[in-house]
Amino acid sequence: MAQHENQRLQQRFRARNRYAKAKIYAGLFSSFFAILFGVVLGLGTFTFGYGKGASYLSNDPKGCVNCHVMQEPYDTWQKSSHHDVAVCNDCHLSHDPIGKWVTKADNGFFHSLAFTFNDYPDPLRIKPRNRRVTQHACLHCHSDFVHNMLPANQHSETMSCVHCHADVGHSLHSRVYPTLEPDSR
Repeated sequence: MAQHENQRLQQRFRARNRYAKAKIYAGLFSSFFAILFGVVLGLGTFTFGYGKGASYLSNDPKGCVNCHVMQEPYDTWQKSSHHDVAVCNDCHLSHDPIGKWVTKADNGFFHSLAFTFNDYPDPLRIKPRNRRVTQHACLHCHSDFVHNMLPANQHSETMSCVHCHADVGHSLHSRVYPTLEPDSR
């Protein structure tokens, strides 16, 4: 009888011991994830503040110059014929409200990544996806003038606007010139 009582006490002790260990592990994991979450949140907040991320959400071209690598495109835009009629977002973002924010998020993330890790071509090159966005922006703003020049079939290709008008968004000089339409020169 005493042996049976002794086994029951040992089982109870082991159960309490397992429960205590489980509480310790749960506390350690909770603390680890809370610290990890705090570090990620803190770094994200610091990066957003240091990089003036809120200005990137605006329509002000000076927001694009927060990244020093954008100074040259900004300077060439100031000397361009579109300086008085269009800002960066007018040509480099979709005119569709959802597409605008998708492109902004995509570019914001990959630009931040590339500029933070210094992993980008110099001079800058426009990605094919962004080239399509810019082409659509040209056609959107100049639809009254170009609708007769568009292909009859919607899926047919048309010549890129910047093939002939490469300097309207950014005045050209030797360093920026190849970045606008590298395949057309």
